[in-house]
Amino acid sequence: MNEKCYTLKEMPLTERPYEKCEKSGPGVLSDAELLAVIMRTGTAGERAVDVAIRVLSFSKAYPGLIGLNHMNLKDLQSIKGIGRVKAIQLLCVTELTKRMAKATKDGMKAFTTPETVADYYMQEMRHLQREMVYLVMMDAKSRILKDMIISTGTVSSSLLSPREIFLNALKYEAVNIILLHNHPSGDPNPSREDIKTTQRMKEAGNLVGIRLMDHIIIGDNKYISLAEQGYI
Repeated sequence: MNEKCYTLKEMPLTERPYEKCEKSGPGVLSDAELLAVIMRTGTAGERAVDVAIRVLSFSKAYPGLIGLNHMNLKDLQSIKGIGRVKAIQLLCVTELTKRMAKATKDGMKAFTTPETVADYYMQEMRHLQREMVYLVMMDAKSRILKDMIISTGTVSSSLLSPREIFLNALKYEAVNIILLHNHPSGDPNPSREDIKTTQRMKEAGNLVGIRLMDHIIIGDNKYISLAEQGYI
């Protein structure tokens, strides 16, 4: 007896996500149904929605859609019903949502407050599994000239090179810069090393005439500005 993969078309009409979306819009679909539309097919003896439910239940620490931000290709392929193609599809969808969140804020690229900076980078940085340091280079009106990842550290620390930071700032003719980095723990409170590094970067910037406006630490949907804390 041949085993069969259930497609969305084989579901009862009233249960098919495509038809529900067409009739009432995507907002009526559950998280599992949205994933099922992306994956299209299930696996032997299961509907696509059943596989999607298993994906959403995979992470015990981060259940639901947020768990996708914490899964890599190997994690996804370890889930029954998720092969190479489906795993890549889900990774790409996760990346797309991050880029969409950032793109919607592109009209406010003049950073006038720590809140606007943190809001712009929050979705991109809050779920990173390792510490990464972003360098944001700006003109005199605080408009972005260029941003880049300047350092990738371990889960607990990052190594920053003042030379690399200010060579890049000079290359792009920046007048002001902002540093951001994430804390994978989700807690944005600065460490002693964070404070010491910030003060060192401020002093280096003063020597070359480039102002360090802020150093912002990104946690899980929260942030701390070291400028607001009085360290800059």
